[in-house]
Amino acid sequence: MQSQEPRNAVSPDGAVQSRHSRSLLSRLGAALVALLPLAAPAATPPINAPAPAFSLKDQSGTMRSLNDFRGKWLVLYFYPKNDTPGCTTEACNFRDGHAMIQSRGAEVVGVSVDDTVSHQAFIAKYQLPFPLLADVEGSVAQRYGALSDWKVVKFAKRQTFLIDPQGMLRKAYTSVDPDTHAQQVLQDLDALAKK
Repeated sequence: MQSQEPRNAVSPDGAVQSRHSRSLLSRLGAALVALLPLAAPAATPPINAPAPAFSLKDQSGTMRSLNDFRGKWLVLYFYPKNDTPGCTTEACNFRDGHAMIQSRGAEVVGVSVDDTVSHQAFIAKYQLPFPLLADVEGSVAQRYGALSDWKVVKFAKRQTFLIDPQGMLRKAYTSVDPDTHAQQVLQDLDALAKK
């Protein structure tokens, strides 16, 4: 006589699971695995090396490239999505500190995978005084190691890079607190200017 799988099984925590719920859990697990990123994320570019080049449209459709910012410090910040709580906090803190950042000879540029129309609305709603670049394909975020690429959606990770006036990457922030990040960037711009 063949042994059959029991109709019900007891899980390690003592809960009884039916054959149907085990099958459902198995299918859910397979679906979650299918949502894992397509490829291993790109590494963050090395500090004190040339920053990866970029050329993307801003909110008004104007092409902006890394070379446009030569001669100034560049605060290049990547963020997941316009008009979401953390991204709005971070953008508004950069807005509120924008004059102080500019007084250090720096410009702020935001990058997400949102399109130019979404960027226009975000800028208008929060009166942002700096450009937002549309990296719709995620190619620039990928070069900076700041892309989360899932099969069904892509988004930029919340990361920031300080690029010096010669186009060299001087600092990378791979763990960002939207509440305090603009102040941290100001402090680091001051410290880097002294070197």
